Amino acid sequence: MTLTTPFTQLNLSVNEWRTWMFTTLFLVGNLLLPQLCHFIPNGGLMLLPIYFFTLIAAYKFGLKVGLLTAVLSPLVNSLLFGMPMVAMLPVILTKSVLLAVFAAAVARRSKSVSILLLALVVLSYQLIGGLVEGLIAQNLLAGVQDFKIGFPGLMVQILGGWMVLKALANYER
Repeated sequence: MTLTTPFTQLNLSVNEWRTWMFTTLFLVGNLLLPQLCHFIPNGGLMLLPIYFFTLIAAYKFGLKVGLLTAVLSPLVNSLLFGMPMVAMLPVILTKSVLLAVFAAAVARRSKSVSILLLALVVLSYQLIGGLVEGLIAQNLLAGVQDFKIGFPGLMVQILGGWMVLKALANYER
């Protein structure tokens, strides 16, 4: 079993129909997965589902699809389901955008996917996003809650993301 897989990122243009098709697919994923996780007590806080498809979108399909997914997912979820709460949108949007930027950059530069690279992406967006969250909340402990409560979700992003991206590694059309 190889842990590092050669990988081609499709850096799609905003003008391409595929950009909007993939954004829509990942948006739907980011709508459905949180709804499923909310059946589990504290499932949203524990599993961090709103970030999963943003990671896949940005890593495989580039910054534009990643950013569209990162911004639209929390906004549409909040509008349709009231989650995340409006008060949490600045933090979640910040983390989502950071995730998209880091995932797209790592995939573009490394031209591979591995558990280590995904761990780097997830830790980077969580550390910087957590610092921003701590500053917004004026409580640095609030900024590390995803490492404490959301640890299972971070592992799902890393390991689940690796499995999905490894499966998508040869998709180039």
